[in-house]
Amino acid sequence: MDIEFPGGLRVDALQDGYRIRTDQPALTGGEGTAPSPFDLFLASIGTCAGYYALRFLQQRNLDTEGLAVKLTATPTDPGRHFRQVRIDVTLPPAFPEKYREAILRSMDQCTVKRHLVEPPAVEVTLNAPARPASSRRAEARLHRATPLHPVASSGPGRHWSSTRSPYSAGR
Repeated sequence: MDIEFPGGLRVDALQDGYRIRTDQPALTGGEGTAPSPFDLFLASIGTCAGYYALRFLQQRNLDTEGLAVKLTATPTDPGRHFRQVRIDVTLPPAFPEKYREAILRSMDQCTVKRHLVEPPAVEVTLNAPARPASSRRAEARLHRATPLHPVASSGPGRHWSSTRSPYSAGR
């Protein structure tokens, strides 16, 4: 998945030929042209649960007319984490009572929900942009200008080391 920045506070994701657009609400400085990333996160929970409910009915040739899913997120504080996400499912009128527990088990298989229950590690890495050739030449001049001092060695010949590389700071 690639992430692009088309302008303003808009951030888009490109996945398998689809462009998934996001924006921030006007209240927080965006233009409100698309759902926020967090809205999409909540939508992914609801649509995943809905998918499993729909497939459960379809695989048993049950009527899907009247099936509805509503997601409600209850925040701990405004602008903070949510303490609960509730998924309310309205079953079709002719839904057989014998399948009530089974459809709940099916919806528990939602991949998004399972990733919330057992979250993956999230790793962020920073990649430095390629430096222009002129910058690399200046770096090479600095490196050559670093004084070298002989170092004791157990092997034949002399070994040299700089007292401090100008590029080692912070690395």
